[in-house]
Amino acid sequence: MPHPRSSPRSPAQLDGERSVPALVVRTTEVDVDAGAALLDLLPADDPVSWVRRGEGLVGWGTAAVLRTQGPERFAAAAHWWQAARARSVVRDEVREPGSGLVCFGSFAFGDDPGDSVLVVPAVVVGRRGDRAWVTTIGRGLEHGEQRLVAADPPEAPRSVTFSDGALDGEQWMAAVAEAVRRISAGDLEKVVLARDLLATAATDVDVRWPLRRLAAGYPMCWTFHVDGMVGATPEMLVRRERGLVTSRVLAGTIRRTGDDTRDAELAGVLARSSKDLEEHEYAVRSVADALEPHCSSMNVPEAPFVLHLPNVMHLATDVAGVAHESDGAAVTSLELAAALHPSAAVGGTPTSAAVALIAEIESMDRGRYAGPVGWMDATGDGEWGIALRSAAVDGSTVRLFAGCGIVADSDPASELAEAQAKFVPVRDALT
Repeated sequence: MPHPRSSPRSPAQLDGERSVPALVVRTTEVDVDAGAALLDLLPADDPVSWVRRGEGLVGWGTAAVLRTQGPERFAAAAHWWQAARARSVVRDEVREPGSGLVCFGSFAFGDDPGDSVLVVPAVVVGRRGDRAWVTTIGRGLEHGEQRLVAADPPEAPRSVTFSDGALDGEQWMAAVAEAVRRISAGDLEKVVLARDLLATAATDVDVRWPLRRLAAGYPMCWTFHVDGMVGATPEMLVRRERGLVTSRVLAGTIRRTGDDTRDAELAGVLARSSKDLEEHEYAVRSVADALEPHCSSMNVPEAPFVLHLPNVMHLATDVAGVAHESDGAAVTSLELAAALHPSAAVGGTPTSAAVALIAEIESMDRGRYAGPVGWMDATGDGEWGIALRSAAVDGSTVRLFAGCGIVADSDPASELAEAQAKFVPVRDALT
């Protein structure tokens, strides 16, 4: 993606920049043991979250927001954030990644319609190792001290029922079979097909309920919420921290049984599976190729490891590099996320052919599912995951998503079973 300092501004980007308010930002350190757990602090007022193993960032309220869409959504967000940084007055006593001015974002998978959002909360609380802090953000000096106390707890969703989304199981298996046929014909090498599941509750769903359940059940994942998009992703699309760039690639999955001995055997099966290793290789290659132009050096492990989650196991590879600097500034984490999206892990290989096939046979709009979700600070440091194991919450309706990588020897019934396993985290969090 072009660097925002050198690329021309479109009329939409200029309009977005003019809408940026002048923000006053103050970050102060607090006792790491004071107050409640991060997610317990969240009120119902526009909560945002990026938490893993009790650390990360949460926020609430809205100091500024940008809604953008289409193929320029990342560039528009980058320009808007640059303008927000330039117009802000920041007093940061902590100076950690995630302190000072911070935004949270959730971006659409596809270009059309591509509805995406970037939010600057009014309050952000961070925890990292033995340090914790609170940031207040406002349009003047009216914002004051924040007491870190647990908010009123959310109520559980009531009378939740589930129904098929765009395709039922048989129809989705037919789509998988068609994808295998196209791959076998040489049209492409891999495609990721997703399906949705609809949950309907008796009353509006408080997103804080599934957030807490997901964080408790999947502590090794990044539990997120931005503007109705909620989930626990195991996949770090990209992290930039003081010049170091890392990306965790997951592709190749097997369901756990709950029996430790049997699961150890299945982990060995996964590590030797030619189908899963092929799928994983495509995903790693796409990430390495996308990061290489932005990094001065890179480390790509030769073989993946097996990542154990409560419900499934994945083949995983951590790719690392050192960010290039351009005109005295390193590429931002959001620009890196834009360069990586969509990776083979959520789109396929080649990307253009895979995305076209998804639009043709998936029969649904993914919205922000499988798009980048995360946060960024004023230095450009940040963490962007892929919105997997996720759902879109809209009042009393929750739309769950799950996807599977399809290659030449994929079996439709096995892929359906894998998709069902990937629904489990959010489904269980609602019930």
